[in-house]
Amino acid sequence: MTITASPRESAPVVAPDEGRDNRAHRTRRRITSALLLIVAVASSLVLLLPLLIILFTAFKPVAEVNAFPPTLVPQDWTLDNFARIFTELPFARLIFNSFVFAGGVTLFALVFDSLAAYALARLNFRGSRLLLIAIIASLMIPFQATLIPVYQLVADLGWVNSFAGLIAPRAADAFGIFFLRQFFLSLPRDLDNAARIDGASEFRIFRSVVLTNAVPALLTIGIFTFVNNWNDLLWPLVFTTDAEMGTITSGLTLLTGPGGIIPQGVMMAGSLIAVLPLALMFLLIQRRFIESVAATGMK
Repeated sequence: MTITASPRESAPVVAPDEGRDNRAHRTRRRITSALLLIVAVASSLVLLLPLLIILFTAFKPVAEVNAFPPTLVPQDWTLDNFARIFTELPFARLIFNSFVFAGGVTLFALVFDSLAAYALARLNFRGSRLLLIAIIASLMIPFQATLIPVYQLVADLGWVNSFAGLIAPRAADAFGIFFLRQFFLSLPRDLDNAARIDGASEFRIFRSVVLTNAVPALLTIGIFTFVNNWNDLLWPLVFTTDAEMGTITSGLTLLTGPGGIIPQGVMMAGSLIAVLPLALMFLLIQRRFIESVAATGMK
C-alpha cells in the first residue's frame, strides 16, 4: 500500500516575515539596477556630448553656428560645410596622406618593434639588459626635446615634404618594444624548444610560434600606433611645408583666416570625416581583437 502526501502537506511553509524580506530584497535590487542604468546613460551622454557637438555643427549653416544662444541640433540642415572642405583644401589628398603616414608607421613599427622585442625576450646576448634599460629610459625623454635634431637629420637627408621623412623617424617605438617584450615573456618557452627540436630556424620560431600567439598584443600596439599618428598634429606640421603633403590634422589648420577667424562649421565637417576611418577600423577589428584575447586566455 502506497501512501501519497497531499499537496497541502508537501507544500513548504513560508513565514510572512521571510516573504516580506524577499520582496524588499527584490525591490532594492530593482532600484539599484535602475540607478545604475541612469548613471550609465548619463555618463555616456556626457562622454558623447563632444562628438554630438561636432556632428551637429558640421551640418549647421554659418549664421546658426555663430548664433547666440547656441543650439545643439541644427534648425536648418546643410551640406555646404562638406562642400567647402573639399573646395578650400585638397582634402582628398590629405586623407590619402593620412592613411599612408599612419598606416606606414604602424606597419613598420609592428615589424621592427616585434623583432626587437623578440630579441630582448627570447635571446640571450651580452648587453641585452643594458639595451633594455636604455629603451625604457628613452620613454622619459619628452618628444619635443628630440624634435629639432630629428628635423635637422631629415632635412640633411632631403626628406622634408616626403613620406620617408614622415614615416622613417617613427618606424620603431620604445613603448611598443617594451610592451611586446613583456607579452613575449609570458609565452611558454616550451613552444620554442619544441619548434627547435623539429628543426625550425630562429626566424621561423619568431614568425610561426611567437607572433601567432601574440595577435592580441600586436593588435593593441597597431591600434594605438595608428590612432596616435592619425591624430598627430605637430609632427606633420613640422616635417611638411607643402599643403599637398600634409595630413588631415595639419591641413585643417589652413582654414584659419585673417585675425584667427576659424570657420567652425567647415572645421567640424573636416573633423567628422577624420573620425570616421577610426570608427570604422574599430568596428572591423574589435571582434577579431576580442576573439584573440579570449583564445589566449583559454590557452
